[in-house]
Amino acid sequence: MTSNRLTSCAAALAVSFWLTMPAPSRAQTQPPAAAAAAVAMKQQEQNRRIVLAFQEQFFNQHDLSAADRYVAENYVQHNPTVPDGRKALVDVFTKVFERNPAARSEIVRSAVDGDLVYVHIHSTLNPSDRGRAIVNIYRVTGGRITEHWDVIQPVPEQSANSNTMF
Repeated sequence: MTSNRLTSCAAALAVSFWLTMPAPSRAQTQPPAAAAAAVAMKQQEQNRRIVLAFQEQFFNQHDLSAADRYVAENYVQHNPTVPDGRKALVDVFTKVFERNPAARSEIVRSAVDGDLVYVHIHSTLNPSDRGRAIVNIYRVTGGRITEHWDVIQPVPEQSANSNTMF
């Protein structure tokens, strides 16, 4: 019986000691894979914000200097109608915005996968333009947009279904 009491007392002391110990910080208890995933998610969200800021400033505000802030000088362009490089991007859109001062690109949704940011937009040249459904895919490296792909589809006058493109 004494042995059981001693065991019970020792267990109670151990639990009491364990409960009064300071809890380790979350970073100390988080498994390395979870910590790495949290860092990756934070980086992905930062990349998404870079792309959204660029889209808004460059394509909606027609602030061509946004390219200097967000786009790498050696920017790789996969759209066959636009040459590579930040300067070429600015040159092309300087002309587009001069011809279409009311051009807009409404961001409908965005997603991130690693260093790639996807932006689904409704792009119009003027208020009466039905526009185009565009998915821009940007690669972001070191806080700069370094590469771009796009898929462009005109919004038709009539659709074969009642769904919208957006």
